[in-house]
Amino acid sequence: MSTPVAALPPGEHLDLLLEAIEIEGRAQRLLLGGEWAQGRTLMREASDRYRASWELAPPRSFGRLVGMLKAAVIGGDARDAAAYASRQGADLDSPTAAYAAALIALISGDDGAAKPCAAAMRSGSEAFSRAADAIDAVVDQDQAAYVDSIAAITRDFESRGAHLTGVAIADTAVMFEQFGRERGLAADLSSPVLPRPRET
Repeated sequence: MSTPVAALPPGEHLDLLLEAIEIEGRAQRLLLGGEWAQGRTLMREASDRYRASWELAPPRSFGRLVGMLKAAVIGGDARDAAAYASRQGADLDSPTAAYAAALIALISGDDGAAKPCAAAMRSGSEAFSRAADAIDAVVDQDQAAYVDSIAAITRDFESRGAHLTGVAIADTAVMFEQFGRERGLAADLSSPVLPRPRET
């Protein structure tokens, strides 16, 4: 499991992580407002901060790789981020590491490799299981399961009230919408928390 941010040792790695989270939050506000181009630009900045934080962090801080990859997918710089993350040795020995490995596989087009990663994620929280459902649906190109999985992620996000504190959940829905579109799937949801881009 990931260590809560508040419990992390102080230092430059933590400063960079907090910067990444703050920039990601600003990007979400833009995305949710339909400002796709500006939001994507900030997502790329957030991804860069996550990477810099990872390089200074205690070993096996895989949550930062997941954050980096999510932001990079939305920001349009996924290939570079996946190539970098794959060299860091993400494996299946924790749900967070498995999530990073699954995203690397999806970005790289190795959908078959994503399936065992999704299975390994299921030992984590409900949020990991919801993401694993989305991964399986994308890999299987199962339209009905895909719609259900995105709807479940979105319901979780919407239920949080002050939803902009749930940035990572919004990112998950947006990211999987992108993975789905690339494979001919459509979430076809009207949720106000799923942005509809004004620019691509």
